[in-house]
Amino acid sequence: MRSNQYWALARTLGTLAVAALISACASVDSRNETSGGYAEPIGVVLPDEPTTPDLTAAAKPSGDAADPSNLKDNAAATVAGLTPEQYPDLLDRMRAGFQFADVNNRAVEQQLAYYANNPAYLERTFGRAELYIHHIVQELEARGMPLELALLPVVESAFEPYAMSGARAYGLWQFIPGTGQRFGLNQNWWYEGRRDVIASTRAALDYLQYMHDEFFDDWLLAIAGYNCGEGCVQRAVKNNRAAGKPVDFWHLKLPAETRAYVPKLLAMARLVRDPELYGIAFSSIPNEPYFARVDTGGQVDMKVAAELAGITPEELYELNPGFHRFATPPAGPHYLLVPRDAADALRQGLAQLTPDERLAVVLHTVKPGESVASVAAHYKTQVTVVRDLNGIGNGPLVVGSILRVPSGVATLPAKVMRAAARVDGPASRGRGTRRPVVHVVRRGDSLWRIARRNGTDVRTLARLNGIGPGSTLRAGQKLIVNSRGTTAPSSTPASARKNLPATQSSSREVTYSVRKGDSLWGIARMFNVAVSDLVGWNGISSRTKLMPGQRLTVQVKRR
Repeated sequence: MRSNQYWALARTLGTLAVAALISACASVDSRNETSGGYAEPIGVVLPDEPTTPDLTAAAKPSGDAADPSNLKDNAAATVAGLTPEQYPDLLDRMRAGFQFADVNNRAVEQQLAYYANNPAYLERTFGRAELYIHHIVQELEARGMPLELALLPVVESAFEPYAMSGARAYGLWQFIPGTGQRFGLNQNWWYEGRRDVIASTRAALDYLQYMHDEFFDDWLLAIAGYNCGEGCVQRAVKNNRAAGKPVDFWHLKLPAETRAYVPKLLAMARLVRDPELYGIAFSSIPNEPYFARVDTGGQVDMKVAAELAGITPEELYELNPGFHRFATPPAGPHYLLVPRDAADALRQGLAQLTPDERLAVVLHTVKPGESVASVAAHYKTQVTVVRDLNGIGNGPLVVGSILRVPSGVATLPAKVMRAAARVDGPASRGRGTRRPVVHVVRRGDSLWRIARRNGTDVRTLARLNGIGPGSTLRAGQKLIVNSRGTTAPSSTPASARKNLPATQSSSREVTYSVRKGDSLWGIARMFNVAVSDLVGWNGISSRTKLMPGQRLTVQVKRR
């Protein structure tokens, strides 16, 4: 009897085991179909093996915890039952909101090994992230989007708001000019919306959601499209469909950078989900907003605002990287982000300012022969500033009218000056001045008429040509003139050069081995240096195609 009961029990257990195995296989197949989690993806070029140890074999414990498919459940179980605001650590709040299925893929493992073996890079990146990531998490939650997307700026910019790529992509989310305009990010002399933390986050999430909806609710394809553009992904999907191939991310023929880009995000998400598994410890990030938004009610001097808030100008610009001038734009946006504990002081201070205190100006009476350009040059400011402050167009000035001009422009932080120089053009970056415009004197010309026609004044024109203001001109005489809109040379280059990446005396030299999918911009961003410096240190062109295994020299600032 016991024997019969034993074998009956054994058969029952065996049947249950087989059923469980079949169920598990079906689950894996289902996950592979929706997320592209194939063990050996077809058509994917994988990164080179890193020079660091293979953490996937050495660091994983035995048993169920070693199965990556359990990581999400394990992390969520430790903090179950809390509302988003109740988590003490923002990273725990993020883990509970992760939605991506974990993928067993060699490309992800390789990126994971690289991140896990560069803790200093992660420390710098997440140190910068503390200022902005709570806002990003809140915006994602409000839209019901996966919180893994809050880590996309790690891959895009290492959370450096002043980051710029070789394609002139700016900000935390790295928008190129055209895509930025498409999603409502204004770009002008005063303001760069692609660097604005609030505006660019809104635009990035709009773009990602648009592509998610466009690519049949596949987040991996949306992320791939964010890197290479939706047109690139659309073409790859169309080609695969025509060939009868799967259209998930892992099967599409995409640029090498994109094939590495998605695994980078998946690897970062896995590392944040369970850092201890890989020997990493993230510092806690308080689960509370770092900054508050303060309505300025109009244009205000950035230095004045910083003083009212009780913070340094550097801190103010770090939270407001969209503003790269001495003041907020006359036409807006009319708000500033400041640390939460500084918001009330700024609001109260702004309410008590007079118009002249908000923006230190002097009143200039227009004299005969003067133009906007000559007035701007005299006060060491820009034509755009004079026109914007006074609401005047491109016409000539009226003699006797009163102009408001800045009384003095404070020196800006180095990163801000470099950002402004990119807008001002090569002349303000110290790459040489424009070739002078030569005017051939015609019968009836006078210095006054030529000066007015070319946006300058008589004294400047006379000085450029080594003649007196009252000199008589002759037909055929050649004069050097300033073209319309020319301003005095900017003080940016000399100041900015002092703050460029460290010299040999204040830096250490490291050698970096190029991996598949790497770009000059990605490497420069990783080490927080400029692409131009990386190019110069290695004697290569900015268009040089990097090869896996190629070694690059990088000068890294000493900490």
